[in-house]
Amino acid sequence: MKLSKRAEQMPYSAIRKLVPYADEAKKKGKHVFHLNIGQPDIKTPIEIFESIAGFHEDVLSYGPSGGLLDLRVAVVDYHRNLGFDIDIDNVWITTGGSEAIIFAMMTVADPGDEIIVFEPFYTNYNGFAVMSQLELVPITTKVEDGFRVPSKEVIEAKITAKTKAILINTPNNPTGTVLTEEEMFIINSLCKKYNLYLLSDEVYREFVYDGKSQISALSMPEIKDRVIVMDSISKRFSACGARVGTIISHNKTIMDRLLKFGQARLCPPTLEQIGAIAAYKNIDKYIRPMIKEYEMRRNLLFEGLDTVQGVYAHKPEGAFYSVLRLSVKDADRFCRWLLTDFAYKNKTVMLAPANGFYSSFDKGVSEVRVAYVLKSEDLKEAVEVLAAALQAYKD
Repeated sequence: MKLSKRAEQMPYSAIRKLVPYADEAKKKGKHVFHLNIGQPDIKTPIEIFESIAGFHEDVLSYGPSGGLLDLRVAVVDYHRNLGFDIDIDNVWITTGGSEAIIFAMMTVADPGDEIIVFEPFYTNYNGFAVMSQLELVPITTKVEDGFRVPSKEVIEAKITAKTKAILINTPNNPTGTVLTEEEMFIINSLCKKYNLYLLSDEVYREFVYDGKSQISALSMPEIKDRVIVMDSISKRFSACGARVGTIISHNKTIMDRLLKFGQARLCPPTLEQIGAIAAYKNIDKYIRPMIKEYEMRRNLLFEGLDTVQGVYAHKPEGAFYSVLRLSVKDADRFCRWLLTDFAYKNKTVMLAPANGFYSSFDKGVSEVRVAYVLKSEDLKEAVEVLAAALQAYKD
């Protein structure tokens, strides 16, 4: 029987598609350093587990479609402490940041409409667009330029009658780039001029290094009614499996329409929301040490990469990723080879081919994304293994 076009067009995850090869490598006794996935190894706050363990209701019943009131209040308090003027009516809770992005896309655009996005971008945007039947219009950024946003004229040339929104992610996954005040001003002015929505993925808000800070779309009053911010507790609290996200807008109509999508899937997970409440209440205890640790790992990784022949990289300003250009013709094939045919001291590395982080089919073919989420000793070894692999590999 024939399946839907949507099912056929849905891409495999660039992050997860090589997992079967990694599993086979482990069965053969190889140690695999996982640089492919942004799964932090920093301990999840104990308060999350304790609060969930303290849940003693007789029935685990449906919760509100927009999320538990106490969690929405906690999210409001968190944003107010950052200086953002939001209220309880500006916040809904979602089943992970992924659902927040899907809901936002489907709220602002119809099938066939266009959303501008800067590539490389979070690989699952491709899948979300297929699910929503939207067209992503990519604007390519380059490692040589530090993956900076191009000029206003370049972006403006991509805007058509079908354009409904611009999607940004700062700090960025996979590049680690943090948008500057000038870049945010360009995006702000275009959204204002062409009456576009701004979808801002701010999952890595705190993950900014070298004394810099992130500029949130919530700090742009001129387009206040057109901003939708998507967020998650996954990285902030090292709780990727909890699947608790947030979606924020000052636009009452947007919030009303978003809730209809929330009602269709009933409610976000109750126990994980209870854990998230505790996490936000204890955020000051965890954030600074965690950011300090990731900055140290970034520095260590790039000190090592600077000594490796065949790697061209831009030191990221935020998140915990970077896109590397390698001296290989086909990074996809190289990443498979690392798992199937290579070992150095019975160890290998798993990388994410970067072509899956683009919408343009001819981009990223010699690039990989790395996630520096491993402890220092493992990162050092992983760099040593990668250096040996690049020496041994023959295209």
